[in-house]
Amino acid sequence: MMNQDHIILTQTDFQKLISLLNSIKSETTELLEDELGRAHLVADDKIPPDVVSMNSTVGFQDLEEGKKSLITLVYPHEANIDENKISILTPVGSALIGLRVGQIIRWPFPNGKEKQLKVISVER
Repeated sequence: MMNQDHIILTQTDFQKLISLLNSIKSETTELLEDELGRAHLVADDKIPPDVVSMNSTVGFQDLEEGKKSLITLVYPHEANIDENKISILTPVGSALIGLRVGQIIRWPFPNGKEKQLKVISVER
């Protein structure tokens, strides 16, 4: 596993993501499934405010390129690139779920490269 720190997920997000993963299989979903395996589950009302969860708006930085982005993490049927709503099933979405502000993750992307992403802000 590339990233050893645990991630934090609400029980609701965890259950919905498991259901989603049971219906779709791809390289990204396999990586997301691995991430869920290292999740520490909390009650929905106990999620710390600095943790990326579903429907949160996340500021992050690609550490290799220095590029900063702001996205909202959503389920696939809600994705809309024009509104910066990014699906949990994209490499970026799968990488960021459950991370805290300040955490860095190394994550594979479809072009064969790995990127280091750092969470810089979370809003609900």
